[in-house]
Amino acid sequence: MTRVLVAGVDTSTQSTKVRITDAATGEQVRFGQAKHPDGTSVNPEFWWEAFTKAAEQAGGLDDVAALAVGGQQHGMVILDKQGNVIRDAMLWNDTSSAPQAAALIDKLGAAPAEGDEPDDVTARGKQRWVKAVGSSPVASYTLTKVAWVAENEPENAKKIAAVCLPHDWLSWRIAGYGPVAEGEDAHLEALFTDRSDASGTIYYDAAHDEYRRDLIAMVLAPAEGEEAAKAHADAIVLPTVLGPREAAAVKADPAIAGKDVEGGCIIGPGGGDNAMASLGLGMAVGDVSVSLGTSGVAAAIAENPVYDLTGAISGFADCTGHYLPLACTINGSRILDAGRAALGVDYDELAELAFKAEPGAGGITLVPYFDGERTPNRPDATASLTGLTLHNTTKENLARAFVEGLLCSQRDCLELIRSLGAEINRILLIGGGAKSVAIRTLAPSILGMDVTRPATDEYVAIGAARQAAWVLSGEAEPPTWQLTIEGVETGEPTEAVYEAYAKARG
Repeated sequence: MTRVLVAGVDTSTQSTKVRITDAATGEQVRFGQAKHPDGTSVNPEFWWEAFTKAAEQAGGLDDVAALAVGGQQHGMVILDKQGNVIRDAMLWNDTSSAPQAAALIDKLGAAPAEGDEPDDVTARGKQRWVKAVGSSPVASYTLTKVAWVAENEPENAKKIAAVCLPHDWLSWRIAGYGPVAEGEDAHLEALFTDRSDASGTIYYDAAHDEYRRDLIAMVLAPAEGEEAAKAHADAIVLPTVLGPREAAAVKADPAIAGKDVEGGCIIGPGGGDNAMASLGLGMAVGDVSVSLGTSGVAAAIAENPVYDLTGAISGFADCTGHYLPLACTINGSRILDAGRAALGVDYDELAELAFKAEPGAGGITLVPYFDGERTPNRPDATASLTGLTLHNTTKENLARAFVEGLLCSQRDCLELIRSLGAEINRILLIGGGAKSVAIRTLAPSILGMDVTRPATDEYVAIGAARQAAWVLSGEAEPPTWQLTIEGVETGEPTEAVYEAYAKARG
């Protein structure tokens, strides 16, 4: 029997990865990767070049029957009528639009309070945003970046014919579209996306499956006036939002993928990177992933929309028709790097020191907001060590405090998600920080339950490949691919450690 191949594409901040996969088993057949340039604003053509290089390194896509693209969320790609990229894409980590984010909150909160709404304008604005689109504005989100362009580059804002996200744009290019000459049709209407990525724009309401063009009009108004902005917002092409297992109306350009496959290569809806990773992990309702990289991300699968009226939890959608309440900390595994630097040790030595100390680090607590923090929202905060005495200030206790501080910050995220009604029955620990033996060993005691540790792998690319296989199969559920588990960590909960941390961070 001929093996059917699918491709999962991960266009992340750092690189594009292409994973050629056996559709039946999920087994990796071939793999390629190519770097993106550094920076928080990038010309999307670099993503296209990286994709072509990664696909070539993976042995090409001629024999691939379906593919899907997972991508970095929130990045703003604006196109003119000819399909040209108007300006470099502002990525999720471009914080230029922080003032616009704050202004958007207050703008929606400006009208007088109704019912039990708070008197404070900012608190009221956050609640109204969450009720409208699931999340309250921060600089990461796409709409705030459109607002920045309208205020700082009005001539560029007036040229906008379409707004899309990195994975949308790359999928469109794979389908054979791109810039055309003046007067030709760029087929912007062929752009498509999915619920997970659209829900990170804050101009899409995932609970009601609709774009909020009124919010786009609101941010365009500074560039062209309210009436013109409303007409412009109504005319802008926004990608068609496909269902979780719905194929795009267009197939891949045979010159790019599927040339040797009868009927060509179909394209799945794709998705945002966090949602794709959850699909790659095979997460279901009740599962939470804790991903420790540069940042820390706790993401849960929830049956119903989750609304955090404080704005701390992002109310995203997932890639299966469910929801993905998500909390992100700015400070992730770099907390361990700070501890290593302070103590002059490597990762293993840091762990050895930490294991020699008792839970609670002899009374020392680290609140690890080294670069400010997003969860909780304390952008101007710094880290603090409290409870030091001449007796307890030892290398062992300090090492333990750094490890416990990282885990307690992630416990904060889990408690926020839990407080909104989401089930937490299983924790999956992933990311570079999960390689730390200290993190793995102490995680159950701080997080309060057993921790499952999947093998290190490219879960965004796996999720994209799994979606492609799902779309190709036409089945009601995604294919069941085996997840390799390296271990399940257990330990006695040490609630006193988290209680001391909660008191110290206030």
